[in-house]
Amino acid sequence: MLTAFTASLLLITISELGDKTFFIAVILAMRHSHRLVFSAVIAALSLMTILSVLLGQAVSLLPKIYTHYGTIALFLIFGVKLIYNALRMPIESDCAVVKEAEETVEMQESDKSWGKTLGGLGRFLSHYPQLGTWVQAFVMTFLAEWGDRTQISTIALAASYNPIAVTIGAILGHAICTVIAVIGGRLIAGRISERTITGIGGLLFLIFGVTTYYQGV
Repeated sequence: MLTAFTASLLLITISELGDKTFFIAVILAMRHSHRLVFSAVIAALSLMTILSVLLGQAVSLLPKIYTHYGTIALFLIFGVKLIYNALRMPIESDCAVVKEAEETVEMQESDKSWGKTLGGLGRFLSHYPQLGTWVQAFVMTFLAEWGDRTQISTIALAASYNPIAVTIGAILGHAICTVIAVIGGRLIAGRISERTITGIGGLLFLIFGVTTYYQGV
């Protein structure tokens, strides 16, 4: 159980630092209440974590040998891909993830886009600014996280490890990153090296892939 908690905590924390959802939280916290943004972002990430763990439990119904080696392959593929991406990145460059997050926030915060996204609900929420901001932050974060490597990693971990420990570790990891983004995002956003974070994340995926292999089925 401790292994599952540690694995999910480390993987999520390292993977989320500098991720698109991290910078969405940073940008929103610069424009709105820190408490409001934190509660919306962590609610979306917690829901995503729970759904991912449930999917992982469904996958765990497959023969153990398949889930075991599937998890190993997933970790190794992610690890190699991230390290390869990190090596190809220039040492100093504008963070593409930041630009993508900014575009997402600008698009979703426009009245036209908001109305298209939520229809009548969007128009209703426009009369209640704080509630509308909370829902926007929740929706943006949830959609940005869907299909992300942290979601897939959570599914893989839940298929092979204790689901409760994975859930607690993952949500705690998300909470740590969200606190950093909301409180200190303005100070550190320009100092995060996408290359370094990507490389560390890749190395961590490789480590857990090898660890899972030696733990056996």
